[in-house]
Amino acid sequence: MKRIGYFNGVTDELDKMTIPLCDRSVFYGDAVYDAILLLEGKPFTLDMHLDRLYRSCELVGISFDMSRDSLKAEIEKLLKYPCDKEAMLYIQVTRGNAPRKHEFPLDTKPNLIMFISPLTLPNKDKRATLASIEDMRFEFCNIKTTNLMPNVFAAQRATSLGATEALMHRGERVTEAAHSSILMIKDGVVVMPPLDRFILPGITRAIIEELCNKSGIPVETRVFTVSELTEADEIILCSTTKNVIFVYEIDGKSVGGKDQALAKKIQDMFIEKIYTETGVRL
Repeated sequence: MKRIGYFNGVTDELDKMTIPLCDRSVFYGDAVYDAILLLEGKPFTLDMHLDRLYRSCELVGISFDMSRDSLKAEIEKLLKYPCDKEAMLYIQVTRGNAPRKHEFPLDTKPNLIMFISPLTLPNKDKRATLASIEDMRFEFCNIKTTNLMPNVFAAQRATSLGATEALMHRGERVTEAAHSSILMIKDGVVVMPPLDRFILPGITRAIIEELCNKSGIPVETRVFTVSELTEADEIILCSTTKNVIFVYEIDGKSVGGKDQALAKKIQDMFIEKIYTETGVRL
């Protein structure tokens, strides 16, 4: 498929699209974004992603006044183009165009950037690996901004070490991966890190919590350490682009694999959720 881009109502092949050089995302990364899984052109949990997008705008003071219905109408324009069975819809709202100056004009009009590109989801049986890396991000990780250089460094470091993802930690405290949430199963309980300023509120994580609550699987939200993670019965790596997969190695040490029945039940519930919403079987 061709990658299709969008800028303020204009669509074209992504490589032909341009944005103004004075857009504040160019100089400062002054923008927020979200990414949605598309299966046969149908978005999965679109409203949850839009909730987070609008919340991110509010938290950084971007006055994005396009209504949700209007934004969905613009998204529908993109979804009319042919796309692969598995694809990603990327949405970015920038603060807008302004002279290069740290302080921004209060009347700046936001710019809306979107594109659709092919995506290959990992096999649900993938045996993921992690490389532990100190979390050097700033203290607004709960906002999904485009200021991603620390995540880029962590992801690239993990890749260079042959790992699936980076296990980011602040001291001993586990936060998340470079672009995924990290959860663990211990003694039949799904343990999730608290949603504070160090952790992005992941959509896939939220769905897992909802599914566990409905099925009677205990969920605990608390800080846990790298040492605890290595002793977990199972380790879950989850995100929009990974769905739900499991970690069996950290820094070359074998981990997890002690409660595969519960892990598979959670994964199966998530896959069923996808089918219920999109009609697509993975």
